[in-house]
Amino acid sequence: MMANKLKKIAVLTSGGDAPGMNAAVRAVVRSAVYNNIECFGVYKGYEGLISDDLVKLNARGVNNIVNKGGTILKSARCLEFKTVEGRLKAKSTLDKYDIDSLVVIGGNGSLTGALLLEEEHGIKTIGIPGTIDNDLVGTRCSLGFDTALNTAVNAIDKIRDTASSHNRLFFIEVMGKGSGHIALNAGIGAGAEEVLIPEQDMGLDRLLDSLKKSEKSGKSSSIIVVSEGEKIGDNVFSFSSHIEKNLPHYEIRVSILGHIQRGGSPSSFDRVLASRMGVYAVDCLISNKSKVMVGIIDDNMVTIPIKDAIKGGQQLDKDLIRVCDIISI
Repeated sequence: MMANKLKKIAVLTSGGDAPGMNAAVRAVVRSAVYNNIECFGVYKGYEGLISDDLVKLNARGVNNIVNKGGTILKSARCLEFKTVEGRLKAKSTLDKYDIDSLVVIGGNGSLTGALLLEEEHGIKTIGIPGTIDNDLVGTRCSLGFDTALNTAVNAIDKIRDTASSHNRLFFIEVMGKGSGHIALNAGIGAGAEEVLIPEQDMGLDRLLDSLKKSEKSGKSSSIIVVSEGEKIGDNVFSFSSHIEKNLPHYEIRVSILGHIQRGGSPSSFDRVLASRMGVYAVDCLISNKSKVMVGIIDDNMVTIPIKDAIKGGQQLDKDLIRVCDIISI
């Protein structure tokens, strides 16, 4: 069987944690066991590869984690791994355990590290997109995006209750790290009056005009969702300050949702997606595929070269932008 060509595999989570990472780890481990392949978990991402912090995992060792947020393997950003010497230490650790293949669950930086490890040392690598930002090319959704989106919408719903009670204007900053996927989808889902995203340069004058029109149409409170990051030209407090100066009758509040969007039990969608991606990642290794990221397009599992996945942010759906403009009047 082709599976016998694989000696042992390892799995790690790296970078910012995302709901669904545990479900993906579980799927990788159980798929490996199913195919008679030994599987090791690496603690604290690439740092664990350098410091030799690995443990052998079996099917029972990943019980009861499909519903848990965060990652049982822990995560860290490792500066040493960015050096040639650091990656050589990682290779030595993998050689010690006779591991020749690695599944990396993480975002852009994590997958970049996986690519370097294979190009420099021949370790076969498969990437699983684990990031709430949904900013990797080659997959409609990354792990954690759906859960983070639902968390943001639930929070905005609660804020709207107090906004309407006090006739307030709320600026709500959501995560995204230069990507507007959470902001755009949460804005539509929560019925925001405006959405500020890095992909669309709205400008403060247009924002002022929009708020004035909303006021004339009878809106006594407003929700403005802002994607974090410098690409939109300023931060959420600067936006609120500008509006306060020009529309002094508004009572303005700022709410930054922050890391609550990373936490919590993953949604059913993320659990199923993580399970499919984890199994498919092992399937790819068995089929001798490497240097690819697994993804989902039109509900089908696909692969894309890691070098292409990390090139640039996934494009926003233009129809979603149009829908947002229409329904926010």
